Amino acid sequence: MSAYKEQFIEFMLDAGVLTFGDFTTKSGRKTPYFVNTGRYRTGEQIAQLGRFYAASITDRLGADFDVLFGPAYKGIPLVITTASKLFEEHGLDRDWCFNRKEVKDHGEGGSLVGRKLEDGDRVLIVEDVTTAGTAIREAVPLLRAAADVRLAGLIVSVDRQERGTGDKAALTELAEAYEMPTFAIVTLDEIVTYLRGREIAGSVLLDDEQMQRIEAYRAEYGAR
Repeated sequence: MSAYKEQFIEFMLDAGVLTFGDFTTKSGRKTPYFVNTGRYRTGEQIAQLGRFYAASITDRLGADFDVLFGPAYKGIPLVITTASKLFEEHGLDRDWCFNRKEVKDHGEGGSLVGRKLEDGDRVLIVEDVTTAGTAIREAVPLLRAAADVRLAGLIVSVDRQERGTGDKAALTELAEAYEMPTFAIVTLDEIVTYLRGREIAGSVLLDDEQMQRIEAYRAEYGAR
């Protein structure tokens, strides 16, 4: 596993974004782990987060994209910090844009803020996490209504590797539906591989008992 992936896992733990215990997801599933990206709240954290997104993007796509798009609302700070770190640390100066929840009928108008999309633009969508892919399914029509764009891909922070609307993982469903690559900075498999039996800040987060709970959850809700 790449060093930036290991660093990202520890970064999520330090920020309180990745936690283990008893939780209920928005869909009603009882889960032994939880990823709450709403806990990122400092300037340092958002800068670090952009650095990890940029590292993953260049690792997977290189420079094969023209515009970064962040779906409102969580995608807005993500797309800005990612664009900044792509330029600062990888020398890639890419345009970015995001959507409004409501179309503006004055000023510049429209639903997109930032780069005005053009035919042929290769657009990379930057999102936090996705379960059913609802935000992405809403965003793609907006992008295609703005111009005849190509979807360069979708990146999220964590792939929970759970079923989406069917038996396949949500990222797999989106990849097939929109014919684009989808990937995450880290997957649940990578998180488990790195943390199992490892002492972090004086304690082992994934001991045998916790692993049994995760494996039972994945047996019920994991993608097939």
